[in-house]
Amino acid sequence: MMPVANLTEMTPSTIILNGIPGLEEAHLWISIPFCSMYLIAMLGNCSLLYLIWIEESLHKPMYYFLCMLTLNDIAMGTCVVPQALCIFWFKLKEVDFNACLTQMFFIYTLTAMESGVLMLMALDRYVAICYPLRYATILTNSVITAAGLVTFFRSAIVVMPVVFLARRLPYCHTNVLPHTYCDHMSLVKLACASVKTDTVYGLIVTLVIGGLDIFCICFSYVMILRAVLGLSSNEARSKAFGTCTAHVCTMITTYTPAFISIITPRIGDYRVIPYIQVLMANVYLLLPAILNPVIFGVKTKQIRESFLKIFIRGKAGSEIPQDRIKSNKVCAEGEKTTKPGTRRPVPHTLMAML
Repeated sequence: MMPVANLTEMTPSTIILNGIPGLEEAHLWISIPFCSMYLIAMLGNCSLLYLIWIEESLHKPMYYFLCMLTLNDIAMGTCVVPQALCIFWFKLKEVDFNACLTQMFFIYTLTAMESGVLMLMALDRYVAICYPLRYATILTNSVITAAGLVTFFRSAIVVMPVVFLARRLPYCHTNVLPHTYCDHMSLVKLACASVKTDTVYGLIVTLVIGGLDIFCICFSYVMILRAVLGLSSNEARSKAFGTCTAHVCTMITTYTPAFISIITPRIGDYRVIPYIQVLMANVYLLLPAILNPVIFGVKTKQIRESFLKIFIRGKAGSEIPQDRIKSNKVCAEGEKTTKPGTRRPVPHTLMAML
């Protein structure tokens, strides 16, 4: 058995994030879509948060869960893209080993959180369609807050062992990580010991968390389908299905690239070109953050109407009507031409008010 002191010496103090392997010369050009995607994601998600915050008609459980998803997407992009841009622009590749583990913890916690919030949104649609009269009494603010906290702590608790398992490994080969962020499987492959435990646990967490959430989502939609098909009106069925469209599209754009990116390094490492694998790992973290505001903005009627209401209100407030300008000119001219002691004419706008 290797002494503890030797294991400690084999723990690197820093990790070198080398960016996208094989495309180091094109890092500057690659940074353009990375930066653009990040800015679009931040703008879209922050706009959606602001809209929900100021519009009272959106202060409902469905939109509170959407706020959780939006905050999660903002945090996810911020965990990854600034680090990648530092590599691309300033060649700042050296990262403290503990900071690398911290980044890894938050990335995987937020990934699990995203899945959990999608599950909560499916349960929200189930309650809204199957128990519409009890919707407000079941999904109270305290229940929503508790559900969000439980989802976060569930994610953090199952991801924490991943960090400790990676921390205990001896890294005697190299400290150069061919990635833009501290990816779990890419990191443990630098170790000079068996990583079977890390691989199996990571795969179990992925399948258990994702599998449990997808099971709850499928159960919710089976019950929703039964309730909707029982409605007598085609219009009512169409309206009920319409409230679920945005959520279904979000699930597709989230789960599809996520499972491809997470499972590929474990079962197809020798079949995938390294730079394709790294690019996929970045895209699956950024793609939902970009598409979610667009999906909910296009597919959700209340969000569309609230946005148009605020846009029209802001446009109307910034423009002074021409009839008001003309009436003000008439008043000013009347004040100049009226002789002392004579009765001043009443403006047309005031006559209209009277």
